[in-house]
Amino acid sequence: MDPAAIVPDVFDPRIYGAGIPYDGYRLLRDHHPVARQEEPEIAGWPAGPGFWAVTRHADVVRVLRDHATYSSWLGATQIRDPDPADLPFLRRTMLNQDPRRGAGDHGRLRRLVSRAFTPARVDAFAGRVRERARTLLAAARDGAEDGAADLVAAVTDEYALLNLTDLLGVPAADRGLLLEWTVRVIGYQDPEDAPAPLLGPDGKPLDPRSPALLGEMFAYARELAAHKRAHPADDVMTALAGAGLDPAELEMFFFLLTVAGNDTVRSAAPGGLLALARHPDAYRLLADGRVPVPGAVDELLRVHPPVLSFRRTAAVDTELAGQRIRAGEKVVVFHASANHDERVFPDPERLDLARTPNPHVSFGDGPHVCLGAHFARLQLRVLYEEWRTVMPAPELAGPPRRLVSNFINGITRLPLRVSGPAG
Repeated sequence: MDPAAIVPDVFDPRIYGAGIPYDGYRLLRDHHPVARQEEPEIAGWPAGPGFWAVTRHADVVRVLRDHATYSSWLGATQIRDPDPADLPFLRRTMLNQDPRRGAGDHGRLRRLVSRAFTPARVDAFAGRVRERARTLLAAARDGAEDGAADLVAAVTDEYALLNLTDLLGVPAADRGLLLEWTVRVIGYQDPEDAPAPLLGPDGKPLDPRSPALLGEMFAYARELAAHKRAHPADDVMTALAGAGLDPAELEMFFFLLTVAGNDTVRSAAPGGLLALARHPDAYRLLADGRVPVPGAVDELLRVHPPVLSFRRTAAVDTELAGQRIRAGEKVVVFHASANHDERVFPDPERLDLARTPNPHVSFGDGPHVCLGAHFARLQLRVLYEEWRTVMPAPELAGPPRRLVSNFINGITRLPLRVSGPAG
């Protein structure tokens, strides 16, 4: 069959449990850069109307930057359509708003959180982040059986979670709640990673992002904010508690920071270590100091973006890469495909830790570019620096396990050798 006639499926979450479908992405980029995708019922989650998959880098950037044409407000940012009754609730978070009149208060909210999430506040945590990386890696090495450990369970889950809760100002006794909430929201497509979904009256799974399932998190956010007003500290929740947000805005900020802030590094850190384990020559350059760590962080983010896809909804009839798109249709950008577009990245399959320029879209682009990118890069840089100092070259000690998700590029198990000489 002519490859140009094939339109690979890049929707089914189970595909991503086996691996990112790079061959399918390449076919789409070469022959169907804006491709119609079916949206069948899977594992009890209802069928949808289908969407347009955008896979070339230039088109992904165009969609992410053009909020007037491709809206986050109209249908939110997940591929599956939310319950219409939940849409007003979802629009309370700036992730699901547009910087235009009548589509939320994106600009004001982004400015508020930017003032709370300053580079100076983030950089002040660098010493604590480094000590945590050193402690967790040493514990993984010293407590390993047969010289191997699951780095997700032993290091990266705790590392991402504790760094975030320090920055937010969450008391130590409450930190396990944030991981529980994150797993529930992020891992809902994976029958092994998430608890069994709650079912509605119709027998269909309830969306874990719906207000009915987030009451516990929101009640906690209100209690924590009240505590910070009475006992202020130099942390993000103190800044937000005093920023004049209404209760619903504060709740949604806490939701966004808890889930997105945690899972960005929770996904990227094991993904980067897995890439280094699979490319020992590249790791040797990093270990010997022949490539700068900040550039290596960006290349590892390019090959393992934390987020696989984001959805927009066409606000008007438009055309993208020669394909007519009607107002109201879903348009989904695929970050992992854009990051491997040969039109932008020479030899994209090669892990080139010195790659420059490196215009990856792992933190998005346009008005919704990730506010936590600076904090994420800091954590990843410190983790890789400490690894090369105290740990052996990363080597797989068993098969990794990927998250079943078409949204988050997660690694749920990563067995690595942790005994042996450093470097």
